[in-house]
Amino acid sequence: MSSKRKLIMPTPEEDAAINRGIAADPDTYELSSEEFKQLKKRGGRPRLDTPKVAVTIRYDKAVIDAFKAGGPGWQTRMNDVLKMAVSRKHA
Repeated sequence: MSSKRKLIMPTPEEDAAINRGIAADPDTYELSSEEFKQLKKRGGRPRLDTPKVAVTIRYDKAVIDAFKAGGPGWQTRMNDVLKMAVSRKHA
């Protein structure tokens, strides 16, 4: 069985009741298409100058076990070790 939540859309009758409730609420209103266009897009983190790249790679089990033994943050620690190895090679 899938663990993903399933979105249940309202029936046309339920949707109409929701819209009537919105229309009757004095504290809200629907934006016009012009107002909607003026909204600023928000959310998410700022883009990084040098973003990380997702890859699929295979390591020996002993290597992964050793990093995981250090607890949470093992992927960051592994990345730091690899960065040090690269900087030594280019130094």
